[in-house]
Amino acid sequence: MSSTHCRPNGKMMTMNDLQILARQLKEILGEDRVLCREPMRLHCSFQCGGPADLLVYVSELDALRKTIALLRAAGEPFYILGRGTNLLIGDKGYRGCIITMTRQGSLPVTDTTALSEAAEEDGSASLSEVRTEGCRIIAGAGASLSAAAGEAYRNGLGGLAFAAGIPGSVGGGLVMNAGAYGGEMKQVVERVRMLLPDGTFRTFSKDEMEFGYRTSVLKRNGGVAVSAVFALQKEDPAEIAAQMADFANRRKSKQPLEYPSAGSTFKRPEGYFAGKLISDAGLRGFTIGGAQVSCKHAGFVINRDGASAADVRAVIEAVQQKVMEAAGVRLEREVIFLGDF
Repeated sequence: MSSTHCRPNGKMMTMNDLQILARQLKEILGEDRVLCREPMRLHCSFQCGGPADLLVYVSELDALRKTIALLRAAGEPFYILGRGTNLLIGDKGYRGCIITMTRQGSLPVTDTTALSEAAEEDGSASLSEVRTEGCRIIAGAGASLSAAAGEAYRNGLGGLAFAAGIPGSVGGGLVMNAGAYGGEMKQVVERVRMLLPDGTFRTFSKDEMEFGYRTSVLKRNGGVAVSAVFALQKEDPAEIAAQMADFANRRKSKQPLEYPSAGSTFKRPEGYFAGKLISDAGLRGFTIGGAQVSCKHAGFVINRDGASAADVRAVIEAVQQKVMEAAGVRLEREVIFLGDF
């Protein structure tokens, strides 16, 4: 672990403090659920970035509540990680605790209680399970969007096909109102269960989620999504499969899926397309270190050849500057910068 780092209250946290905190977290989560100095390149789709002081895997509601309460009491910074598909973590890593509800990277897998109303009440509900009730899909925030879309398809429920190829988690998708090919989370979400900063759970309706373009109330209220209910409709499974296949083919033909990236790097500027602005500025193939503007789709910054996080950030910022100079348009990042660069 790092020798010291600064808490939000300005006090320095020593290595001993972190070791004590790690032991306390292990009492809540189990020995193999708390990882120290975990390389974040294993948990980020850019496949670069330094270590987090702590990374914890939380599989149940009550454990999540206790973990966040402990970290808040200790003044320890924390970040809720989905599948790391919209994130660039600095080469010096993250001074604090990364919390994830997903099963990925080097994290171990355990059996968990299925997501159910009774389990939600007693705090034992799994945060990564998916189930069907009539025309509704109930998914834990740690489940992948593709798992939710697959569950819908298998049960002949239409409306989630757009999410089948989105590599993120349900929780991450709720935060940013994830969407593709004309579909968005706000079109299918009925309600979201959330852990609020005061330690209580509350259900938010679709309207209360305040979904907008790549945003939601989760970006503003400090809450953590723990599950979502998707209201869908009956549809011919063959038609759903055809939609999913079409979207997959379009992704494969137009996107640089063979390289590590965080998907679309920039938000769509009003009245423009980010990829075209970047291409028109002569930046297709623009490279710094191992990072590059994709030659296949200029809206993607990729890890072309062992890029550092600093390389990726430098390309992103250079693109923003050069597009502003060429077209007078400020490109806003979709990718989140986290940690120390």
